[in-house]
Amino acid sequence: MWGVFAFLFGASVGSFLNVTIDRLPHGQSLVRPRSFCDACNRSLSSLDMVPVLSYLWLRGRCRYCSAKIPMRILFTEAVTGTLFTFLYFRYGFGIEFLVMVAVVSLMLVVAIIDLEHGLILNRIIYPAIIVLLILSPFWSELGLSRSFLGTPDLLASFLNSLVAGTGAFLVFLIITIIYPAGMGGGDVKLAGLIGLLVGFPGVLLALWMAVVAGGLMAITLLVLGKKGRKDSMPFGPFMAAGALVTFLSGAEIMGRYQEFAANLVGAWT
Repeated sequence: MWGVFAFLFGASVGSFLNVTIDRLPHGQSLVRPRSFCDACNRSLSSLDMVPVLSYLWLRGRCRYCSAKIPMRILFTEAVTGTLFTFLYFRYGFGIEFLVMVAVVSLMLVVAIIDLEHGLILNRIIYPAIIVLLILSPFWSELGLSRSFLGTPDLLASFLNSLVAGTGAFLVFLIITIIYPAGMGGGDVKLAGLIGLLVGFPGVLLALWMAVVAGGLMAITLLVLGKKGRKDSMPFGPFMAAGALVTFLSGAEIMGRYQEFAANLVGAWT
């Protein structure tokens, strides 16, 4: 029963994320006007905005003008609902759950806006950085233990996040200076944000996964003829995905890697 509630809650949040994704790149208010059809400008009723169900009931078309509703609307609502359900079964309802759903929502918005508009917006990144700096001393309270040169827990967690964020920012900044066509300034700031979020060594795992996934996707699109050698591809979605996986399961992944490496070394000795 509570799992169903978590999905409905997530799908509802996903509906709001769609509004955010549609309006923030254009500098529009998230509150007014109420949601409307982009094709006919008709205001949508409550029945037109029931998460997931309205899209399916209307078969992906506007009730008033029959214009096609972007598949992204359904995708965002369904994915957010599914992720919130997963988080509920993993953490239950509590502070951990709220922090995790906030991070999931942030990364979904960043990824989809970059995918659709090629933008990583300062109005998203800067407030998120401030919030993460405030929260960083308390990650250990959420079971996200971070050490830094033997300092006490709160200070260690803050310094770990700060060093990881600053380091990731500087590395990506240097890459951008050396190879300007490789990535934009938004990617540099997002790298810093990810460092603050996942700390060290999590930032290495997150960005490694982003580079591998982005490279594999680029090769696939090149082979299929969907992209040319000189075509660009948003990197933000891969960075956001790497950050999410690391934030949610980084400790388990690195633990299994260390176990695998130890077994491999043991087999050769």
